[in-house]
Amino acid sequence: MASSSLDTEAAQAHKAGDGGYTIAATAHAVDTDSWQQVGLLLVTGFNCAYVLSFSNLMMVPLGWWWGAACLLLVAGAAWYANWLLAGLHLVDGHRFIRYRDLMGYVFGTNMYYITWFLQFTTLLLGSMGFILLGGRALKAISAEFTGDSTPRLQWFIAATGAVYFAFAYFVPTISAMRNWLATSAALTVTFDVALLAVLVKDGRSSKQTDYTIHGTQQEKVFNALGAVAAILVCNTSGLLPEIQSTLRKPSVSNMRRALALQYTVGAAAYYGISVAGYWAYGAAASEYLPNQLGGPRWASVLINATAFLQSIVSQHLFTVPIHEAMDTRLQRLEEGMFSRHNMARRLVARAVLFGVNVFVTALFPFMGDFVNLFGSFALFPLTFIFPSMIVLKIKGECGGRWHRLWHWGIIVVSSVLGIATTAAAVRLIVHNVSVYRFFADM
Repeated sequence: MASSSLDTEAAQAHKAGDGGYTIAATAHAVDTDSWQQVGLLLVTGFNCAYVLSFSNLMMVPLGWWWGAACLLLVAGAAWYANWLLAGLHLVDGHRFIRYRDLMGYVFGTNMYYITWFLQFTTLLLGSMGFILLGGRALKAISAEFTGDSTPRLQWFIAATGAVYFAFAYFVPTISAMRNWLATSAALTVTFDVALLAVLVKDGRSSKQTDYTIHGTQQEKVFNALGAVAAILVCNTSGLLPEIQSTLRKPSVSNMRRALALQYTVGAAAYYGISVAGYWAYGAAASEYLPNQLGGPRWASVLINATAFLQSIVSQHLFTVPIHEAMDTRLQRLEEGMFSRHNMARRLVARAVLFGVNVFVTALFPFMGDFVNLFGSFALFPLTFIFPSMIVLKIKGECGGRWHRLWHWGIIVVSSVLGIATTAAAVRLIVHNVSVYRFFADM
């Protein structure tokens, strides 16, 4: 009986742990991209339609002081953690193109499966979030022309899923995205500049803006924890080894250069949008900023249209590892990506993936839940806990006492934050399920 792709990869990782590790077979390209290309991919990938919800998710629950402090602290911590993880791309002379392979090599098969579960949970929830945001952008455009007769959100979610599916089918790998990066960058600049212009206009015209953090003490605490998770989401992806695998050698220094671009140029853009939105609307900032913009119709249409188009490229970055696992299992590796057999297999795989994601997104169209849940449940261990675990395992007693205390401190603090923010995210989901019905038209 044929084993699954997951079982095959796990067996390879386990064998590697016993020695003689080789790079697992993959249907996707490796060692082909420059650090500038990957850096631009990260900048445009994180400056996506998600920024249209960050003012509400990140700043409103925290206020000015705590909000600014958490933005800087989480970004700095994520930068350090990813810098550390980039240095673990080569271990004992072996290069790891998948996070789960690295964890399986260092800790064994169980950690391989745990990493696989956390990564794919993150990617699936992130994909649903992108589909939801894309659907909301299309609905906002429609509302500008049809008013109250706008179709239900679910129709726009389905349309978004169809477009994402088509892009994922014809642009199957991360490296293949190079031809779309210039377009993505132009769209990013367009909607960032247009959105900032309208936000500044609205902020100046507002006579009094309320920056009070509302709710009971319990609600404030849970909402603040959710905000921390949302800030983490906008700073890290949980798939750095997969992105790093596309880089030319030296892959470690090149990845760190790309990260520097993300956490300077990229962070300045998506943090700027978030802060400007909160400055303009305060506690009333919408979970989808274009819904409350006071600019002309053309500005709203431009912002929503460019955000939607740019998200087509951005979302692909965060779903490619799922595609890679399916392509590696289903396609003939000795043939090209565009052979008749491989295209037919890829068509079915992409259709199943996006079909399921579209259905679940349409069923639970709750904007903030997707962001907070995968930020808390999966990204804390993938970003902070696992890299420190690897360092402690590899260096052991050689690192020194303070070195061990530092990484154990990261593990403990991140674990506590991960548990607390996950509880806050689950609470939010339970609340929204009780407030909204399935297939709600939000």
